[in-house]
This record gives sequence, structure tokens and C-alpha cells, in this order.
Amino acid sequence: MQSFLDKHELILMEAAIVEPIRRGGIAPLDPLLQHGGLIYDPKGRSELRKLYLDYANIAIDAELPFLMCTPTWRTNSERVQHADADPNINRDAVHFLVDIRDELESPNVKVGGLIGCKNDCYQPGESLSAAEGEEFHAWQIDQLSNAGVDFLMAATIPSVAEATGIAAAMAKTGTPYIISFVIDRFGLALDGTSFLDSIISIDSAVQEIPIGYMINCAYPTFLCADQQPRELFSRLIGFQGNASSLDHFDLDGSEDLQINEVTEWGEEMLSLLRHQGMKILGGCCGTNAKHLEYIVKNNPFLPPLKANAPKNQRT
Repeated sequence: MQSFLDKHELILMEAAIVEPIRRGGIAPLDPLLQHGGLIYDPKGRSELRKLYLDYANIAIDAELPFLMCTPTWRTNSERVQHADADPNINRDAVHFLVDIRDELESPNVKVGGLIGCKNDCYQPGESLSAAEGEEFHAWQIDQLSNAGVDFLMAATIPSVAEATGIAAAMAKTGTPYIISFVIDRFGLALDGTSFLDSIISIDSAVQEIPIGYMINCAYPTFLCADQQPRELFSRLIGFQGNASSLDHFDLDGSEDLQINEVTEWGEEMLSLLRHQGMKILGGCCGTNAKHLEYIVKNNPFLPPLKANAPKNQRT
């Protein structure tokens, strides 16, 4: 996985998965598992499959590598038990995505095993300690790793403490892993720790360090990239940006879809690639295929003639 990251100048990642399903109303989300249980529901499975394929094909058409993560953000042991769900749900979710990857027949599509924090991702005060985090998340992490994912990913993590415990559990599997934080509009982890200090703390606490760190569920300008120390970007490798520049609490539970102009979002995202070398770009809340298409169309590493050519004329 490290050589895969080193090889490519731009790697596309999926856009929003949960939100378009929630707003579409075709397959209701579970109050405990969110979209996790949809792999067992015919309509839900079909909707998930369509989203992943739509996003993946944008990358494949542009001859770009693509990362997609399992619909397991909320399928930790506690929620699975309380929902009386299949205890193999994480394994089955991996198999679901592997089948999609096999259908795509592309060697440049990688499957990630996704987990989230235990509690509210916007409330760092509810986060687990490092020891609690390692113990709590190990069950799900082991299931995903044993099912054969290419990498593990912890997303929407609000505190360094819980992230450290997650990293410790992921490191023990031997599977490459990424830790992705939620940040505020001043470029800090939600617990108030600077991003560089967060990375240094985690890297020094585990034997096998993450292959990199990311940010998700925040607008790209929140990073305040020009004000960050340059050494941060040797470890910060990607961003899944929200479509709106509103704060998290304004977006959480909003009845209306909040989005900035795709052009504005896309240019801010591409700026992270051009100026900070953050090569994994994808979308989070409010984003869709148009957001990924903007990144692809304006890929700074694509020759101009190729960028403007119709899909069926690209070589």
C-alpha cells in the first residue's frame, strides 16, 4: 500500500455515501448502524453498489487510482450487538466491496476497512482514552483486517486519545492504516490539539505507524494550510472535504442540503494537492459525483490535450 501511494501523484477517494442514501429515502438508515446493514437489504445493497460504482468509474475513466471504504463506519461491537445484527457484518461488508472491485477489473482500486469513533464525532469530550479505544475498537478492526482489506481507515476522529488507541489496535494487525481526523475551522483537532502535535503523539505511541493521516468531514479551508508547519505535510496525505464551509454543528442534522459552489470547493481541494502535496482527494458530507469530476477534469498532472479529450478518445 505504501508503494501504491508513492507511485501516484493523485489518488481519488469516494464522495459522500451516507448522506445521499439518507436524503434519497429509498433505503432507510438504521439508527444504530447507519448504512452498515444495507448490505443485507436488496434495495439498500443496490443503492450502495450504484454509489460506489459511480464514484469508482469517474476515477477509472480518468485513469486514476481509486480508494473506497466499507460501509462500516458505525458497525462497532457495541452497536452490532444492540442492533442484533449479523456478527459477521464487517466481514460481509468487505466481501461486498471486493465483489465491486472485481467487477471493475481495475488493479488501481483499493478497498479500505472503515471505522469511526465510538461516540459523537463532533464531541471530543465523549471520546475514549487510548487504552479504552484500543480495547473497544479491536473487535471491528480485527474483523476488517482478517477479511482482507488493502488498508484500514479510522475516520471522523475528534480526539488524539481515541485515535492513539485505534492506531495501537490497527498496528497489531499488520495491515496498513490511515487515521483521519475531524478538524475545526482553525486547523486543530476538535480536542484542541494542533495537527502536527496530534501526528507526533500518535507516531511516537505505536510500533507500526500509520501510512499517513487524513482529514474528513471539514471544508478544505478549515486546515488553514498556509499557516501550518511544512513538516506536517510529510505525514498528512489526504482530505475528504465537506461541500459546505459551515461549521459542523450547523450542518449536523440540517434538513436542507448545504453546499458551496463546486468550483470553489474543487479549487480549494486542488490547492491542497498543488501546494501541500496532499494526493488523496475525495468528498464527505454534501458532495457527489460532480465534486469528484471537478477534481478529475482539473487534475494538474494531466496533459491539457488529454484533459479535454472525450472519454472514448482518451488513451
